[in-house]
Amino acid sequence: MDENEKRLQDKFTQLKSYLDGGDKKRFRKTYLDMHFYDQSTFYLTLNKTERVTLYSILEPDEMGDMFDTIEDDNPEIPELLKEMDLGYASKMLNDMYDDNAADVLEHLDKVDVDRFLEQMPTSDANNLRGLLHYDTETAGGIMTTDYVKFHEEERAADAIKALKGYAQTAETIYYLYILDNHDDLVGVMSLRDLILLDDNDTLGEKMNSDIITVNVDAEQAEVAQVFRDYEFLAVPVVDHSNKLVGIVTVDDVIEVIDDEAQQDYSGLAGVSMDETNNDGPFKAASKRLPWLITLLLLSMITATLINHFEGLLAEASILAVFISTITGTAGNAGTQSLAVAVRRLAVEEINRSEFLKLIGKELLTGFVTGVVTGISVFMLVGIWKHNFVLGMVIGLAMCAAITVANLAGSLIPMLMSSFGFDPAVASGPFISTLSDLTSVLIYFSIAGMFMQYFVAS
Repeated sequence: MDENEKRLQDKFTQLKSYLDGGDKKRFRKTYLDMHFYDQSTFYLTLNKTERVTLYSILEPDEMGDMFDTIEDDNPEIPELLKEMDLGYASKMLNDMYDDNAADVLEHLDKVDVDRFLEQMPTSDANNLRGLLHYDTETAGGIMTTDYVKFHEEERAADAIKALKGYAQTAETIYYLYILDNHDDLVGVMSLRDLILLDDNDTLGEKMNSDIITVNVDAEQAEVAQVFRDYEFLAVPVVDHSNKLVGIVTVDDVIEVIDDEAQQDYSGLAGVSMDETNNDGPFKAASKRLPWLITLLLLSMITATLINHFEGLLAEASILAVFISTITGTAGNAGTQSLAVAVRRLAVEEINRSEFLKLIGKELLTGFVTGVVTGISVFMLVGIWKHNFVLGMVIGLAMCAAITVANLAGSLIPMLMSSFGFDPAVASGPFISTLSDLTSVLIYFSIAGMFMQYFVAS
């Protein structure tokens, strides 16, 4: 346990003693002095009785500040909200940032969502309903409507005064979004630039009109790419009429990048990223079985293929020794190529010319690695078995199998992406199993061609 963890555990022990002893004043002081994330961590360690006591100590807005930091996909959230008084929970949700509140409501039943929204002011409830309308994996689904906006004719001095009001509710005040008389987005200004203006300067005169925006229907991965490219803290979201409808902040993009990485990992591993610690063995197995059954069927094709060459194996049983060597090495090469291709597709769009260039590169890379590996295994087998004809067969098969696996590892995810499918679905186990099939076919085909020389030697 590091120093920070020890400090936090000591703090939690102290808070528990205040809570159990009914010392509300000391509890509030100690609890509210902590970072919101630490507050939420402590909150999630409490049992139901202790949490109910906590609700009587903290105001809804104080709970909202803490609840903003809880992962919205936490499976405990529906039960946590239900144990609160309806009015208390509704006020808490209303005090949260709009995007976080919408994310929480997204995981509730429609009946429960309506119950909470009915307790809120009409304008706030309608705002949240609007956010719930968007697909969760689009810019609209991750944006917030808590942002700072001004009209272009406003003076700098007036804008600075107004910022004090915005600071109460806006998720970030580091960017100001400037609108024209038709409420179209026409410029953006940083807080630093605003502070440096003369009092009588109008925002329209000094704003930056070269605005980087994302469309409300843009995929969240595209939004994340904008943040990577421009290193913004926030990006404005516009509709098809260039009306500003919200902003995406960097904290939400960090979550998106984390989700995308988990999806890529789960695809490469052939497992579901939805599996949690709360899943029992039967539920976990049900999530893993579809891939395993599919891969089993593919491996049965490989077994059938080996059975087809049974006569060849009977004539030269030594060939069986190297089946796993060739299939395993080709599978590893295919998985490497797959990982590179999926990563490339995740961070940039690939047009036709780049597609052909990348395929050519992977084909050449596979050939070079295949040649080097093939020569190595040729020498090793030749010396080990005192049979360089056998070594040549293994080496040629290794070279061809690696080249084909490398090509498949890059070609399949790119083709899937071009047809609108998630390239990560071309998982590592799938590529490995496919490589087994092609490697066995290549291996025995080459062995059959040289059989007369091989047997004679």
